[in-house]
Amino acid sequence: MSQNNPRHAPDPDALRIAYLSYRGKPHVGGQGVYTRHLTKALVDLGHSVEVLGGPPYPILDDRVPLTELNSLQTFNDHYPMRKPRVWELKDRWDWMENISFNLGNFPEPMAFSWRAWDNLRHRTGEFDLIHDNQTLGWGLLGIQKLFPVLATIHHPITVDRRLEIEHARSLKEQVGKRRWYAFTRMQTQVAKRMDRVMTVSQNSKEDISADHQVDIDKIHVVPVGVDPELFRPVEGVERVPGRIITTASADVAMKGLVHLLEAAAKVRAERHIEIVIIGKPKEGSKTEDTLRRLGLEDVVQFVSGVSDERIVELYSEAELACVPSLYEGFSLPAIEAMSCSTPLIATTGGALPEVCGTHNETCLLVPPGDSDALASMISTALADPALCNRIGAAGRQRVIDHWSWRHTALKTIDQYHALLEETKGRYRADG
Repeated sequence: MSQNNPRHAPDPDALRIAYLSYRGKPHVGGQGVYTRHLTKALVDLGHSVEVLGGPPYPILDDRVPLTELNSLQTFNDHYPMRKPRVWELKDRWDWMENISFNLGNFPEPMAFSWRAWDNLRHRTGEFDLIHDNQTLGWGLLGIQKLFPVLATIHHPITVDRRLEIEHARSLKEQVGKRRWYAFTRMQTQVAKRMDRVMTVSQNSKEDISADHQVDIDKIHVVPVGVDPELFRPVEGVERVPGRIITTASADVAMKGLVHLLEAAAKVRAERHIEIVIIGKPKEGSKTEDTLRRLGLEDVVQFVSGVSDERIVELYSEAELACVPSLYEGFSLPAIEAMSCSTPLIATTGGALPEVCGTHNETCLLVPPGDSDALASMISTALADPALCNRIGAAGRQRVIDHWSWRHTALKTIDQYHALLEETKGRYRADG
């Protein structure tokens, strides 16, 4: 067979992409989901993607190679906030990460970005562009001198910082939060120097421009997606009366778990209710304190480390899904629930109305941080099966009409080509 057979010739339009993700948790966390599904969809469309990732490493499609850039793992799930031993510090990046950690900072984005730069500076002929998934570390500025860089910012972490400080329970905790989130100043300085930024909603676009001082004309909206063939109602699975499902990728104030628990305590006085939380509580957190204070230990179940298939079953078993967040830049759990026809109650925090649609049509909306309003809406929904059925069906149709990972990938490729056109002539063809 001729080597010129077009079926075996490389696609001249295929792009070679290095994708950076400083942590890509396999089972929880929107950034891990985004990494897994976007890279798969890009490969499905014929492009080449290599992920450079830090621990905990993402779970990827078999066709997507992973280059592991290890860290000191000071925030691992089994022994968080551990102090590395001197013999673990093998290079300058380890020393940099350790010093920053000992100063009370969260050093992973900064240290990962320098490790990525160290790897990529030797590989300038291997990739057409770099796609950064919200690392925004100093090393990215060095990478941008070598390659075109597209930066995804799901939402500015400055929002998390504000909410965590506002909800701190003591002056000491407030000071600790300020130090922990010091890396957001770095992210602002890096973000505003990026040639092109991609985000997931119009709300995030406006917040990124305001908080990170990025020229709004450099920011482009590409919503994330869901697989409606995977996230769909499971035949033969009956909904459990009174069950509500929610997802918390992290036990932080922004996710609004405390307000959902307070609402559950109010509803419990009137009827049976149970809460399934995909995630796990942080030891000593306000969530744990609230559980004990309200006596909800027998009502709330935490589930973590389960497959997408089991998550779909959990959605199908629930009468309601809830996103009680004070703020969301998009919210994958919202569209996953809607895709499963599970009627959704969400707050109006951040981009949630933009994502979930119209109140009383595709979802039910309440103000963020208002446990009374949330309790009232839960009671209303649980008492009205016809309303729930209508909202659930309309929510799934909204997802089918607007979001899939293929759509996300196609629009992302448009951003890649726009970036390459803007930076044409800046980089030598051979790197």
